[in-house]
Amino acid sequence: MEQIGSKEIITQRRIIGLFEKSLKYTNLGDWTDRDNSNIEEAYLRKYLKGTQQYSATEISSAISQLKRAAGNIAAGLYHANKEVYGMLRYGVNVSGEASENKKYVHMIDWKNPLANDFYIAEEVTVKGRNTKRPDLVIYVNGIALAVIELKRSTVSVHHGIRQNLDNQTDEFIPQFFTTVQLVCAGNDTEGLHYGVIDTKEKFWLRWKESNHLVANELDRSILQFFDK
Repeated sequence: MEQIGSKEIITQRRIIGLFEKSLKYTNLGDWTDRDNSNIEEAYLRKYLKGTQQYSATEISSAISQLKRAAGNIAAGLYHANKEVYGMLRYGVNVSGEASENKKYVHMIDWKNPLANDFYIAEEVTVKGRNTKRPDLVIYVNGIALAVIELKRSTVSVHHGIRQNLDNQTDEFIPQFFTTVQLVCAGNDTEGLHYGVIDTKEKFWLRWKESNHLVANELDRSILQFFDK
């Protein structure tokens, strides 16, 4: 049985096991020594090709537009994230604005959640003005949609929240968060706390849905919050 106050890596390994065995996410492994992005093009291209709805040209155009929007943080993280959200939610127009018959490439199948490819990666090194390494990153179809910072049970979850907030600042890796829709922090005693980009610490919420079948607060929250 895991001891109270055990190192974060033990909690991290257990949580990855939940994602793999219970939630059926594909584990991409340790990405410490890898050049990582919030849009992993190979995985996204694989998903879009697998839908058999789009031509190679349409796929390339959609990915190019998404990456361009995700990389443009000149007006700030909020505006870039908002533009990317629109593309993720409603699709990317690949027919040209002047076309009467617009065609959209949908990066995520919202109507059929199980049709998407769900991944988890750990220790995701991201280079910026200062390099950072989020504990866990959730990718859907190769797009980073959630970041999780884990703490041992004796360290307040608020340390993880502040870590997430620091990572979004210009000093660190704001460009990685242009696709991220959920930022999370958790430990075994306080469970899972969550927000969106730029959510101030005092406004983060704690996941509280009850389930008496799972005793551990963090495990219960993860299983419910990240259900496909």
